[in-house]
Amino acid sequence: MILPVFKLGTLALKSFCKPIGRRIKKEAGYHPRFRTFIINIAQANHRFSTKLQRRIYGHATDVAIRPLNEEKAVQAAADLLGELFVFSVAGVAVIFEVQRSSRSEARKEEFRKQEIEAMKQRDEELSREIEFLKNRVIELERHAKTRGLSSIFSIGNAESTKDKVKAG
Repeated sequence: MILPVFKLGTLALKSFCKPIGRRIKKEAGYHPRFRTFIINIAQANHRFSTKLQRRIYGHATDVAIRPLNEEKAVQAAADLLGELFVFSVAGVAVIFEVQRSSRSEARKEEFRKQEIEAMKQRDEELSREIEFLKNRVIELERHAKTRGLSSIFSIGNAESTKDKVKAG
C-alpha cells in the first residue's frame, strides 16, 4: 500500500521540479552579481567541454577557445542550473528510496534472526525432551530386566500394591 503511494509522490515531486527548474533558468539572468557568477560558470563549462570534445576527436587541445557571448553564456548556465536542480531532486529521491529500502531489509533481517533464535530455542527444548525420554526408556528397560516382562505392564499397579503391603 505505502510503496505505490511513495512512488506516486516521487513522480509528482519530479514533475513539480521541472517548472521550478525553468523558473530558475528565467530568473538567473536578471540579478547582476548572480549573472556574473553564472557567466563565469558557463565559460568554464564551455572551455571544459570544448577541450574534452577535441581530445575525443583527436584534435589539438592547446589552441585558444573563443568564449561564448554573454547571452549564450547566461542561457547555457541557466540551463545547467535548471537541470542541476532537477537532477539534484531526483538524486535525493533515489537516496531516500535506497535508505527506505535498506531500513525495510534490516527489519526483515531482524525478523529472520528472531525466527532463527526461536527455532534454536525450540530445538534445544526438543533435545532436552528427547534426552529425558531416552533416560526414561533406559530406566524402564532396567526395571524390565530386574522384574521381568510382566511387571513392565503393571508398573503402576505393582508400586501401588507394594505401598498397600507396607501400609498394612
